Formats: sequence, structure tokens, C-alpha cells
Amino acid sequence: MKLNVGVPNSMHVAAMVQPWEYALSGSDIGIAMKVADELGYNKCMLGEHFVVPQSHIELSGDHYFHTTVALGYIGGQTKNLRLSSSVSILPLQSPLVHAKAWSTLDWLSGGRAEALFGVGWLKEEFDMLNVSFEKRGRMADEYLASIIALWTQEKPEFEGEFVRFRDIGFAPKPLQAPRLPIWLGGDAEAVLKRVAKFADGWSPFRTPPEKFPDCLDFIKSQSEYDGRPISMFFALEMLNVGAHHEILDDPRAPGSRSTQQIIDQIGWLKELGITETIVPLPPGISGMDEYVDRLRWVAAEIMPRIG
Repeated sequence: MKLNVGVPNSMHVAAMVQPWEYALSGSDIGIAMKVADELGYNKCMLGEHFVVPQSHIELSGDHYFHTTVALGYIGGQTKNLRLSSSVSILPLQSPLVHAKAWSTLDWLSGGRAEALFGVGWLKEEFDMLNVSFEKRGRMADEYLASIIALWTQEKPEFEGEFVRFRDIGFAPKPLQAPRLPIWLGGDAEAVLKRVAKFADGWSPFRTPPEKFPDCLDFIKSQSEYDGRPISMFFALEMLNVGAHHEILDDPRAPGSRSTQQIIDQIGWLKELGITETIVPLPPGISGMDEYVDRLRWVAAEIMPRIG
């Protein structure tokens, strides 16, 4: 099991954020991620929204980074930590812009980028950016195919309903060959089919954990699945977040200070097919110093015992 780390103060979702995070500066975030890097955490992860309507701010907050910009900053502070979105909203930017941003991040970071895309859920955000919410699934399929073409073809070309290009050059390509890893987040059957066709990893959100093995079997049963390994990410704190960021108060979500309880939780997730997780923070973290101490404690007490 690989242990990832969420980027603190990168989003203000009420069901997940703790008050101490609000005081962190960009410099503090860079220092925290540098510590995580030195301790051997696998990757950092952060979410994305561009605008949030006032009606959603109480639960969702309005503080979000542009994922690839923020990950570029973190990449400059670290050496080995892999750099992942969670999630980048695929239909809200041109696939040519997505492809360029992620290949740039991968090239400059020495091949550490991993794109975790989602189709989005906040209709008002789509409306404000003049993107069709109803067509976002079809757009996602074309965007993924066209991004892969840009990353892998010497002379990229693509012809679709939403994306068309030919007779172009595209460089730099991602440093990772044949392309950087693509993950997809979400729970709908269409997402699982998209994972089978395009992705290297799946990040469920509201799927009950007990159903993860069945979902993985469904992915691998699709005709377009080619036998590649499918990684899975899930963090227990996500059990506390509803589909529209409602607070669910799931008793399994809060972090623990018990070594054995954390190891048992990770063992349960591993049995369900999860390959990467985040150890949730316990309630009541007081600030940056205690957060960094928690990173060190997990690295010393948990990492060596989970394999």
C-alpha cells in the first residue's frame, strides 16, 4: 500500500478541512510537502474548482488552486514526491490546454506527474464557464483520446465532435513513456467504462467500499480493457463527504492516533483492492508543527508495517 498526502489549505471543503489550515501560506505548504517528500510519501494530491457559486460556499468553500499550477510549485520544492490532481475537471478546459499543462509539469518535474481527471458535478460552474454540463461525458471521452494522441503521436491528429486538429507539432511530450499515468475519479457506470478504455487508475468517491471489488471486476470485463494494471485510490476521510460536499459524519472517516487501528483500516482497504490511500488526520490538530509531527509519526510507525 502506498501512502499519499493531501495538500493542506488547498481546498476548504467543510467535511474535510481543519481550522488550522487557514493560516498556512504558500511557503508553509511548500515546506510541508518537502517534509513529506523527505519522509518517503508516494504523492501529493489536491482538488480543483475555478469558481464556486455563493449557494455552495458554506459546504464547498471557494479556496481552490489550479491543479497543475499548484503542483508545479510543489514540484519545485520536492525531488521524488509524485504530483497528482484529485481531481482536475476535464471538460472545463480545452484538451490541448490540459495536454500542454500536464506534459509541461511532467517534463519539468523529471517525470512525476499523474493526472486524475473527473467530469465535474457543479452545474453552475459549467454554466459560468460556458461549457455544456449535459455533454460533459461525451466531451470527456473525446478529450481523453485527444490528450493521449497529443502525448504519444509524433504528428498528432484527431477528428471528433468537440476536438479537431491535424498538421500540428506538440512538444515537450511527457517525460514518462509512453505517457504520464491517467486516473479517473467518479462512480457512475460511464466512469468505470472510461477507466477500462483509457486509465491506469480509478479513484471512487461515493461508491460504498464493499463494492470496490465488483467495480474492479466490471472494469476488467469491458471489451476495451487491454489487461493493463488498474491502481485504486481511496481515503477514509472521503466517507465523510456527500456527493455535493454534504457532511455525513461517517464514524470511519476521522483519523486515529492508534497505530493498530490505522494498520487495520489500511489492511481492510487493501483487501478491497485499494493500492493507495491517505491516512486521515485526527481531529484537533493545532497547527503546522503538529501537522508535520503527524507526517513524521505516520512515516515512522505506519509505513514500515503496511508493505
